[in-house]
Amino acid sequence: MKRDSRPRTLRLSDYDCTTPGAYFVTICTDNRTCIFGEIVNGTMHLSNVGLIIQRVWMEIPSHFEHVILYVFIFMPNHVHGINHLNQVVGATHASPLRRMPPSNRKLNPGSLGTIIGSFKAAASKRINNLYSFPGKSFWQRNYFEHVIRNESSLEMIREYICNNPLSWHLDRENLRRDGLDKFYTWIDKQGKNLRDIKKNSE
Repeated sequence: MKRDSRPRTLRLSDYDCTTPGAYFVTICTDNRTCIFGEIVNGTMHLSNVGLIIQRVWMEIPSHFEHVILYVFIFMPNHVHGINHLNQVVGATHASPLRRMPPSNRKLNPGSLGTIIGSFKAAASKRINNLYSFPGKSFWQRNYFEHVIRNESSLEMIREYICNNPLSWHLDRENLRRDGLDKFYTWIDKQGKNLRDIKKNSE
């Protein structure tokens, strides 16, 4: 059975992702191709490509001064991270918006979408200068985001990110997984609760 390759999102349709707060994000490679490295005995070993992309990720606060990279992990075909937005001050010298995929929704210069789009564009450019990848980008078109609303959720997600290499065999992004980590049941439930909150407030 073919698995759904479309990225999932728990974002509320009217949630302002320029709002200060913490966001859990997952960004996958196109077709979930494992190019960032491999898991050996529960430890992630980055490839040369993975090392370059990790460096670009760590440069995000240099381009968006209101962003703090709380915790992150690079896996064979995706990156998980918790990004904290302190305030919206806009981009300094990040990739221009015109490089981002067309969208029906205009992005604010300081929004999470702009930050992720800028990171993906900068990473693709740097890698394509050294290696040859088919197409304009080696990234999946969209990305997963989840608004972190309390300390218990923050700790749950932080723990999952730190231990992710140990549960690679259960990772939803692993096309050869032999099960499914309970974290995904929990995060999907959080998304349902957020949607219910939005519905009840209308």
